[in-house]
Amino acid sequence: MSPSSFHERRKIEQMRDPEFRAEYERARSEIEQIDSVVRSLDQLRESTGTSKTDLARRIGRNPSSIRRLFTAASNPELRLVVQIANDLDADITVVPRRKKRERLKDAERVSAPAA
Repeated sequence: MSPSSFHERRKIEQMRDPEFRAEYERARSEIEQIDSVVRSLDQLRESTGTSKTDLARRIGRNPSSIRRLFTAASNPELRLVVQIANDLDADITVVPRRKKRERLKDAERVSAPAA
């Protein structure tokens, strides 16, 4: 099935450019990671029975900014993320990914023909 909208056709055309594709993938990954952190904090907030308004009050923020954080696409300040995590008695951690070289070796091992 061929893409029907101008936007879809334009994106396919742009993705042929390696530089565009790399930047697109970098931005997509960044957005996915931010969304993952925000979703995790919102799930933790819900599991503790904390309302968005109560959370906002406890960390000294406007309730509407907290509602927006959890309901709209946003790019929160790291300070806000840490304040929310602290209030919910959680830590924010960074976990290193496996190095690309290790992933490539694993892929080669899986795709290598059996001897």
